[in-house]
Amino acid sequence: MRLKLDQLTAALQKNLAPVYLVSGDEPLQLGEAADDIRRAARQAGYATREVISIDTGNEWPQLTAEAESLSIFSDKKLIDLRLPSAKPGMEGAKALSAYCQRLPEDTLLLITAGKLESAAQKAQWFQALDKVGAIVQVWPLQGQELLYWLQRRAERKGMHLENDALKSLAGRVEGNLLAAAQEIEKLYILHGASRIDKAMIDDDVADSARFDVFKLMDALLSGKLNRAVKILAGLKAEGVAAPVVLWAISREARTLFNIKAELKRGGQQESVYKKYQIWDKRKQLVQEALHRLKARELETILQASSDADRRIKGQIAGDEWESLFAICVLFSKSRGLVNVTF
Repeated sequence: MRLKLDQLTAALQKNLAPVYLVSGDEPLQLGEAADDIRRAARQAGYATREVISIDTGNEWPQLTAEAESLSIFSDKKLIDLRLPSAKPGMEGAKALSAYCQRLPEDTLLLITAGKLESAAQKAQWFQALDKVGAIVQVWPLQGQELLYWLQRRAERKGMHLENDALKSLAGRVEGNLLAAAQEIEKLYILHGASRIDKAMIDDDVADSARFDVFKLMDALLSGKLNRAVKILAGLKAEGVAAPVVLWAISREARTLFNIKAELKRGGQQESVYKKYQIWDKRKQLVQEALHRLKARELETILQASSDADRRIKGQIAGDEWESLFAICVLFSKSRGLVNVTF
């Protein structure tokens, strides 16, 4: 059964298929569709989740083993199979076809894969999945589809983008949905549920401010406190809103925490990095931060970020920029003193 992405939510509310294949080369839509399926599975009682990452091709026996194994607690089980290359190979094709021929009870198989070539859709394993389950393919958005997606995303936050604002935002993100989602989140942080005009887009989605925030994150990932503090002071002087800086820092800390957790559970580094959009230029920085910061230290940073958010909103006393400085110290794991006044 083929489903369009915008049909997935309604289909999940009706009933769950035993197998889902979500494929494509647009990472945000791919990830969110898979999250929707996992959420629906949890709500339906699939309490156990087993993750299988196909990296070398030697992992396929794990699928057969999981299909044949029974939980000691008799829980419903979700098998989360990740196939980055979208090419299962001969062994994978056999394993998937065999799985579909003997569907295990109380088990849901979710396969996330890269973009499938047209030849793959004619293969026996793909036809077997199509016959017993649901296949969702995601595509990059352009033109009116991108404008519609941006408006719908904003409306989920209670915002409405005026026509000029919508076109300006689309031009700035250039079809990068991950960047678009981040910019919409930032607009919500700054303006809440409101109408967004072009002037707001021009002011708040400014390239220079965004790049400076990225520079701050690079400094924090590499543990360079002095540089981070200089950038932080510059952001304040330029009038960049404190919530935007906090959003960037807390997002980075949450990403590191999730990566560390998945690697600890046995995830393959390349697959985990790809999931969290860690590309070649940033891999070394992320590895340095993961090596330097323990999970409990990242939890401390996230708690400090939560406190800073309450301080920004006036719910607790204190200076918001001093809070951001303190978080930078935690992030860089520095015991040294830095001369700076906020």
